[in-house]
Amino acid sequence: MLWIVFAGFFMQTLDTTIVNTALPSMASSLGESPLDLKPVVVAYTLTMALLTPASGWLADKFGTRRVYFCAILIFVLGSVFCATAWTLPQLVVARVLQGIGGSMLLPIGRLAVLRNVPGEQYIAALAFVSIAGQVGPIFGPVLGGWLVQSASWHWIFLINVPVGLVGLFAVRRYLPKGEAGVAPPFDWIGCGLLSLCMVTFSLALEYGAHSPWSALLIAVSLGSGLLYIPHARRHATPLFRLALFREPNFSVGLVGNLVCRIGSGAVPFLLPLLFQLQLGYSPFHSGLMLLPIAIAGTISKRWIVPLVNRFGYDMFLLVNTWIVGVSIASFAAMAPGWPLALSILQLSVFGCANSMQFAAMNSVTLKGLSREDAGSGNSLFSMVQMLAIGLGVTIGGGLVSLFSVKLGVAAPAYRLAFLSMGLVTVLSGLVFRRLDAGQINPKSVKREAVQAR
Repeated sequence: MLWIVFAGFFMQTLDTTIVNTALPSMASSLGESPLDLKPVVVAYTLTMALLTPASGWLADKFGTRRVYFCAILIFVLGSVFCATAWTLPQLVVARVLQGIGGSMLLPIGRLAVLRNVPGEQYIAALAFVSIAGQVGPIFGPVLGGWLVQSASWHWIFLINVPVGLVGLFAVRRYLPKGEAGVAPPFDWIGCGLLSLCMVTFSLALEYGAHSPWSALLIAVSLGSGLLYIPHARRHATPLFRLALFREPNFSVGLVGNLVCRIGSGAVPFLLPLLFQLQLGYSPFHSGLMLLPIAIAGTISKRWIVPLVNRFGYDMFLLVNTWIVGVSIASFAAMAPGWPLALSILQLSVFGCANSMQFAAMNSVTLKGLSREDAGSGNSLFSMVQMLAIGLGVTIGGGLVSLFSVKLGVAAPAYRLAFLSMGLVTVLSGLVFRRLDAGQINPKSVKREAVQAR
């Protein structure tokens, strides 16, 4: 059963990263500008953000095995439609379908592990499944570049088909059926309001400040978000209880996550475009250049605990956020003739700091929640994570387009975009200064603080 969940998680994380190195080839095939393919990435991540909260309810209502089977089936069908798309709108619609399936692969898989693995083996089982989340980003860009260069961009989607078909057979054969029909009422209105808020905000950023539609979309986004507050107060089982935000570190962590991940979320989109369109790298070479980020991120995960125990979450996040931001800004220096060793060092530093940043932000945001609020808090946190990735792509790509028009040249536009996204990330460190260190820091840090007084 664990291999089934592993394969589903691997497909989801693979498809989050495999597309990026293929964007220039996809744009050429579809007759579009590479920067105009932002919706291909955003449609997938935003769809996952919208539907993640409903996944647990669907599993309770219809059974874990049935929902997981449907998730893989929808994901595979979406992959086929992506590969057969002839226009950008067709590809975006297909990516939405793929995102519907992808949104359920990880949460339903994690739920299947929770319900079918004994308590003493649960942590080990979850650790095994989480390896897929580390392997996917490592192989995604390289595999995407190799497939584009050796065959065509269509194969970055078709590769999901055989894996998905084996997964469908395995789910029917090995995954326990699970109970169905026992589910509390789902807050469809609340889900709709928050979905409208996120979609309209993303569209407003996509259209830009000069579009007459942007102001209307921002107004709709703000209005639907505000309407959720009285709705949540009246509803017996709202999608997210307002009591969640009474935990101060959860609110601060959520905002800090959103702002910080906007900066780091732009990097996987912008770097392959920089490598291929400005530095002349092949798709495969471009994918290989992203390997240091993933490998360094995997290695640095073991450093987070001793560093937090030594300095505390508040100090660690403040300094590490600056390191992430400065490393993003340093990508502005990459140009033809830039030393390869220095590029690898820059990418590795970003990978290390970004990986530790995610781990620390996750822990700080969810650490203080009660058992009652842990489930819904985690769902909201997952929504914000996926939303931030989409916003990062939209804002980062939009800045390159804006600066290119203003300057008439693309090369400095990429430099200014990286500098801007790095600055956004550095400024997010100010959010983490509002953390209540007394609630989150390890006891060793608290003792040192008392002694220092």
